[in-house]
Amino acid sequence: MIWSLVKIILFVVAVAALALGAGWLLESEGGITVVVAGTEYPLGPLQSVIALIVLVIVIWIGLKLLGLLIATWKFLNGDETAISRYFARNKAARGYDALAEGMMALASGEGRVALAKAEKADRYLDRPELTNLLTAQAAELAGDRKKAEETYRKLVENDATRFVGVRGIMKQKLADGDTETALKLAQKAFALKPKHVETQDVLLTLQAQKEDWTGARQTLSAKLKHGSLPRDVHKRRDAVLALSQARAVFAEDETIEAREAAIEANRLSPDLIPAAVMAAKGYIEQGQKKYATRVLKKAWEATPHPELAAAFAHIEPDETPAARLKRFTALTRSHSDNPETKMLLAELNLAAEDFPAARRAMGDLFETDPTTRSATLMAAIERGEGASDAVVQGWLARAVTAPRGPQWVCDNCHNIHSEWAPTCTNCDAFDTLAWTRPPSAEVSLPGGSEMLPLLVGAPEGTRNAVVPVEPDAPADDSDVVEAEDLGNPTSKTA
Repeated sequence: MIWSLVKIILFVVAVAALALGAGWLLESEGGITVVVAGTEYPLGPLQSVIALIVLVIVIWIGLKLLGLLIATWKFLNGDETAISRYFARNKAARGYDALAEGMMALASGEGRVALAKAEKADRYLDRPELTNLLTAQAAELAGDRKKAEETYRKLVENDATRFVGVRGIMKQKLADGDTETALKLAQKAFALKPKHVETQDVLLTLQAQKEDWTGARQTLSAKLKHGSLPRDVHKRRDAVLALSQARAVFAEDETIEAREAAIEANRLSPDLIPAAVMAAKGYIEQGQKKYATRVLKKAWEATPHPELAAAFAHIEPDETPAARLKRFTALTRSHSDNPETKMLLAELNLAAEDFPAARRAMGDLFETDPTTRSATLMAAIERGEGASDAVVQGWLARAVTAPRGPQWVCDNCHNIHSEWAPTCTNCDAFDTLAWTRPPSAEVSLPGGSEMLPLLVGAPEGTRNAVVPVEPDAPADDSDVVEAEDLGNPTSKTA
């Protein structure tokens, strides 16, 4: 700040001095007189200015010649590099000027200009770690992928720039879709600089894509160790990786290892719904129903979810609808105002054929939070209470245009998934799936949804037909379906 003020003051003083000097020359009639060896040389105003410029040039040339003479004197006295250093100073200045201009062109998006400046800087400077980096980035910007890769390989050969070269080639392979080579390069870059956050993230993503869960957990631990990941986020993501590892083991029918890994994932993050479901299944296989109940209750208290309800039903698959309704009180008494709890309680009462209780459980849910599932439940309640086909079909018509409700949606690209996965199948982002409502799509029909009851006919003999809560989910006499669709306990009525 002070130095900037000093420079401004000096500039103002210089301008004022030049203005005063110019005014003095214009006011003087005879100009100035220069006396050399007793001889006078009168100069007019214009001649005085020209003489001053010539004097400045002569002084500048004299200083240069003086520097050369000093360098020559040092060379004659044994300094073998004195003359080369003298000329190198000018060469280096031109090189750094070209380097600075190339960086400005690179920042401005002028790839060809930046590449030309990089080549010029390379001719003047003996600093390949600088000029090669500029050349590689400029070549990428200009679309010359071949030259960029050649330059990155030169950077790999230098210990000081090896990480930059490996990282540059890795990014090129990622752009080309060569994830196998990119993974190997990411591992090498991580070994060179384990604290680099971008390299950590790329390596973790590639390991998750390749389902290398053990390696991914090691990378995640390194992120925590080097302070690039908060402890609570690390705990959650480590649970996701442990769950993915458990699912891989489960697919190989190694049930003991799968149970242990699932339980570990649930211990790391009790609110991770798939981990709670898998851990509960492991306890059920061991006959430890008490532990399974505890796991599912804790997860339900964090986030009510239909898959948790389906797993809770599997604890006692052969119980009567009345007994199931009583046992599910452990879940339904928590989050009683949650839409998921209301629909679960309505389904349980439908299974027990207590239709008034099912209606009370639903309340005004469809008016406050309309979804396909809640509308279908209302159709089942109306059917169970003996309502006409027109009323039932009216509710089914509303179900067509109602939002689907919460689903597994990627926070990064908003892609909808039928089931939870550690990575998004659309954008490959890691740990971005959340149980939330996707953007609802409007159904375009003539006259709107009010026309649907007229467009959907009711076949004969359907008055006593089954109205499933989820059309894709099979129903059985135990009143609770498997978790093939959304894992919702459903009912059927006669």
